[in-house]
Amino acid sequence: SAVSLAVAAVPEGLPAVATTTLALGIAKMRKDKVLIRRLDAVETLGSIQTICMDKTGTITANKMSVVELHGDGKRIEVDSGKLIAEEEALNPYLHDSLLKTIHILLLCNESQLDGEDGDYILKGSATENALVYLGIDLGIDVKALRKNFPILKINQRSQDRNYMTSLHSTADGRNLLALKGSPSEVLAMCNWQIKDAEKVSLTDADKSAILMENERMAGNGLRVLGAAYLIDEPEKISKHADEFIWLGLVGMADPIRNGVKGLIGNFHQAGINTVMITGDQSPTAYAIGKKLNLSNGEQMEILDSTHLTNIDAQGMQKLCDRVQVFARISPANKLQIVQALQGSSKIVAMTGDGINDAPALKAANVGVAMGHTGTDVAREVADVVLEDDNLETMIIAVSRGRTIYNNIRKSVHFLLSTNSSEIMVMLAATSAGIGQPLNAMQLLWLNLVTDIFPGLALALEPPEPDVLSQSPRDPEEPIIKKSDFKRIIRESTILSASSLGAYSYGINRYGISPQASTIGFMSLTAAQLLHALGCRSKTHSIFSKNQLPPNQYLTYALGGSFALQIVAAVVPGLKNLLQVTPINFLDSAVIATSAVLPLFANEGIKTLNNK
Repeated sequence: SAVSLAVAAVPEGLPAVATTTLALGIAKMRKDKVLIRRLDAVETLGSIQTICMDKTGTITANKMSVVELHGDGKRIEVDSGKLIAEEEALNPYLHDSLLKTIHILLLCNESQLDGEDGDYILKGSATENALVYLGIDLGIDVKALRKNFPILKINQRSQDRNYMTSLHSTADGRNLLALKGSPSEVLAMCNWQIKDAEKVSLTDADKSAILMENERMAGNGLRVLGAAYLIDEPEKISKHADEFIWLGLVGMADPIRNGVKGLIGNFHQAGINTVMITGDQSPTAYAIGKKLNLSNGEQMEILDSTHLTNIDAQGMQKLCDRVQVFARISPANKLQIVQALQGSSKIVAMTGDGINDAPALKAANVGVAMGHTGTDVAREVADVVLEDDNLETMIIAVSRGRTIYNNIRKSVHFLLSTNSSEIMVMLAATSAGIGQPLNAMQLLWLNLVTDIFPGLALALEPPEPDVLSQSPRDPEEPIIKKSDFKRIIRESTILSASSLGAYSYGINRYGISPQASTIGFMSLTAAQLLHALGCRSKTHSIFSKNQLPPNQYLTYALGGSFALQIVAAVVPGLKNLLQVTPINFLDSAVIATSAVLPLFANEGIKTLNNK
């Protein structure tokens, strides 16, 4: 976690700053509707390299609606509860195959229908609810239909079978077996079709035409299901599993959430690869992935779950490393994909909302669940919960995660550089035999004034303008790198040299005395406070054209700290305690100059280094 990293990387006393930074950052994230359930997830957010997004409910609104049907050779559009073919309205009760298609979709369906007289409440999946709403819009009495065909048994869709069947009894003592699911798998079980109200053979040419129509509908981003049925004597029905009668296709649209396409672009700008995982067939998934530009302008790679079988771990890692869209994916496949990406040394975030997403959410480096539409199981295992169910909030969370980590580094950098300057000043003066620029009480006061308030204010720095233009942080990277130590030593040396210069002026004028010590003390304190301005960014300086966003907390901290320093110079009790003597205008000019010069020098070097 960020806390343990801070404890390991910085001297005693500084971990409190890291902990405070985390606490303040988490509080800000809560205001942004981001609930952190695990502390170390905050640090990991800034390291995310790949984000796997479950399509339904996260990328899309999970509000399915039937928009197209295909059966008996006709393409039928669904518009405001009406069926339209070739610009003419169709009455389903005058088209036997169309009515049977809708009936089968309503019977092979687990949505519960409560309420009466049009005031219905549906409980079920978005897909099955959409089919029931279609029936209601067309004036079909769904409750009466289900009562006339009582359900006897249901076989759910499974990992090895992308279709669902339901067994019903009929009024004449026979059984009806309703079938809906993956068009290709449903079609493979059919040898018959309804054409012009008659049962006729389903030829290979017919199957090819149906599959082409399925490709067309899926290519438009629709979720497509095939519908078929079988009716026979109870003792015979199980013997005719490949004798189903084909009815038609139903295409459903699930609108992409507003702003998701722009969000994908923001992820790419932040150096984060985007991967979509869906149970839809490949053409549907490809169409949506293309619309969202998941491949960031490059050739998009898509992988169907049927190709994931019998692949070893190494091969899976290579595949997942270059694929942006995974289609017809099961819950087990989701976990497999996340683990394969992690196996190729990637920091992976997984978004989801359902029970089936729970294993992948738990395995991911950062599991992200939806707050409202998400299931209790998904929220329980997730590390981060988006309380507004808005995937766009995820980029805010990434920005906050990076900013929190950067702010920890800024605070630690400030504390190390200022404390190092005090050590250098005392060591250099003692070694040179020119007395002690700071007495014990002045050192304590210096740490009180310059460490606490500016350090905490740096922990509240707003995100830098380019925080989402940078590559994800290497998780193995320490809080303070070798290059940071070089910068700390350089800045501390400049701070020390400037303060020693002011102290030397005092010695030349007053000798080794309290007056000289006062000048050194005031100079170092002011220089350290101004140094906080230089610690706001590693790349932006006070000379940069693009200035950093204002940090009012730092303004208040520096103003308050300077006010305390003035109080120490004028209040008799504090003057005596700190052994501060009066200073004249020339002394004040020297102190001001020695305080400002380190800031200009360090910021100038920063500007040159970043050119």
